[in-house]
Amino acid sequence: MPFKSGFVAIVGRPNAGKSTLVNTLVGHKVSIVSPQPQTTRNRIQGIVNREDAQIVLIDTPGIHKPTTVLSRQMMDELVHALEGIDILSLIVDASVEYGGGDRFSIEWVRRFQGPVFLLLNKIDRISKPQLLPLIDRYQKEFAFAEVFPISAQTGEGCFDLVKGWMNLLPEAPPYFPPDQFTDQPERFLAAEIVREKAILATREEVPHAIAVLVDSFEERKDIVRIRATVYVEREGQKGILIGKGGETMKKIGTNARKELETILGTKVFLELFVKVQANWRQSAALVRQLDWHRQLEQLAGE
Repeated sequence: MPFKSGFVAIVGRPNAGKSTLVNTLVGHKVSIVSPQPQTTRNRIQGIVNREDAQIVLIDTPGIHKPTTVLSRQMMDELVHALEGIDILSLIVDASVEYGGGDRFSIEWVRRFQGPVFLLLNKIDRISKPQLLPLIDRYQKEFAFAEVFPISAQTGEGCFDLVKGWMNLLPEAPPYFPPDQFTDQPERFLAAEIVREKAILATREEVPHAIAVLVDSFEERKDIVRIRATVYVEREGQKGILIGKGGETMKKIGTNARKELETILGTKVFLELFVKVQANWRQSAALVRQLDWHRQLEQLAGE
C-alpha cells in the first residue's frame, strides 16, 4: 500500500472544537483547550502518524472580525494556514443554531481553491434527526467535498474523517519523523500550558487579557527550569490572577508544572511573575513576541 502524507488545516468559529479535535487525533496535547472562545492565537501543527500515512493537522485561531492588533495577527495566522495545504476542513458546532458567524466562516473559506470538508462537531449533544436538516442547510451555502458528523470530545466519527482525508491526500513520504507529534518549540508549549491554567482559574474579562512569555527555559540533566511572565492589562485583573494570599497564582503554577512534567518527561521548576501591561493587545511589539513562528525566523536570521 502506498504511503500518503499531506497537510490539513482545520478552521472554524471560536469554540467550535478545533483544538480538541487536533488533540484527539494526534493522541497528545498540542493545543490548549478552555471553555473560553479565541483561546488559540497561533497556527499550531499536530502530526498524526500511521503506518500508511502522516497527516499534518494545522490548528488555527477562530474565524472572527478583528478589532485589535492581536486579533488582526490571529486572522493573519488563518491566511498563512492556507498556504501549501492539501485539504481545508471547516468545523462547526452542530449544537448551536446556524447564524451570521457561520455565514462569515463560509465566506472566508471560499478563498481556498482545493477541497473543503465540513465537520459537524459536538453531535453527542444533539439528536440524530437534527443532522440531516443541518447538513442540507450548509450544503445549500457551499459545495463541500465531504461532510462528516463527529464528536471531537468522544472521538465519534473521527476514524471515518481520517479515512476521508487519506482518500484525497497525495502519495508522498512523511514530512516529519514518525515519533514527532508537533512542530512547536517546548518553550512555546510551556507558555501555552501556563496560559491555559490561568484562563481556567480566572473569570470575567481576565482570560482574553492574559498573555504569557517565557523569560528563560533552561534544560539540565534531570530538571527543566522555566521562568515566565503572565501579562494582564489592568491592576484589577492582576489582583484576580494572583488571588487572596497568592492562592490563585499558586494553583496556576502547580497545575501548569504538573502537566509540563508529564509532557516533557522530567522534573520541572516553574517560576511565574505577573505584570500589568496596559492595552497590550494593541501593542504590536508585544503581540509579535507571542508569535513563535516570527521568533524562530528572527533566530534563523541572526
